[in-house]
Amino acid sequence: MGEILTIGKALNAGLRRSMEDNERVLIMGEDVGKLGGVFRITDGLQKDFGEERVIDTPLAESGIVGTAVGLALRGYRPVCEIQFDGFVFPAYDQIVSQVAKMHFRSAGHARLPIVIRIPFGGGIGAVEHHSESPEAYFSHTAGLKVVVCGNPTDAYFMIQQAVASDDPIIFLEPKRRYWEKADVDVDVPLSRAYPLHAAKVVRPGTDATLVAYGPMVRTALDAAAAAAEEGRELEVIDLRSLSPLDLTPVYDSVRRTGRLVVVHEAPGNLGLGSEVAARVTEECFYSLEAPVLRVTGYDTPYPPARIEEEYLPDLDRVLDAVDRSFGW
Repeated sequence: MGEILTIGKALNAGLRRSMEDNERVLIMGEDVGKLGGVFRITDGLQKDFGEERVIDTPLAESGIVGTAVGLALRGYRPVCEIQFDGFVFPAYDQIVSQVAKMHFRSAGHARLPIVIRIPFGGGIGAVEHHSESPEAYFSHTAGLKVVVCGNPTDAYFMIQQAVASDDPIIFLEPKRRYWEKADVDVDVPLSRAYPLHAAKVVRPGTDATLVAYGPMVRTALDAAAAAAEEGRELEVIDLRSLSPLDLTPVYDSVRRTGRLVVVHEAPGNLGLGSEVAARVTEECFYSLEAPVLRVTGYDTPYPPARIEEEYLPDLDRVLDAVDRSFGW
């Protein structure tokens, strides 16, 4: 038995461990110090590590990431917190023009070991610009790696692996799942943790495959549990890494089940589901019993909080897609 941790507490513990292991790890962002962040992910870290390592910055995302670039070039490992997903766009130029390009531009001589943490997704009743799903922007950008945790164990280990990586990483955190709890064995060495850029089968099944990441993993698992009551065993795969994508477990699963449904909150048009569908169709065409189907957010701006449940994929929409897959 380990410790019962929420995703938020697991991230805090993982950041703490990273800071203890490497004095060059810094945390910076709006309200990350005395307040401990809007979601309290960095709670207590400034008190224990000091204001020079947990830095309350001005409200200037471009400045936060630009400063992190300079720090990384000088040998530090900055962890930037973007307070909400919709606030990342002022820093978009720095991320795609500097963070993603520096290693290539310098012919491999410069590395930017920067982690940019972004709470993402909806479901918390927030106002405009607080419930975005910007993962496709960053996954499309060569030079960036993009990962997303979906449970406390992954949160604890993946944040440490991201901080230890020499590559710049966009680290997405499903904000509406911050309070979900699980037993986390914090004594497992990082060297034995599940690989950072590997997908994981989180529920085995035989009849159809569900692929999800971040906040939709729980939705997919709930859908699989409901389907099992009706005699269908759905295999659920958590992608975990969006760039690079590890689709080998997905290929293996689809070759057995013959059916695939991909679920994510972001709009369907040019979303991650499109890439997964294309690659699975290329690799597993003769195993498919039906077209790959997607359950996604709609191709509209994120709606007001009072109707966000109409926008977000839910159990019923996932099961409807599974039924359609069997109807072909």
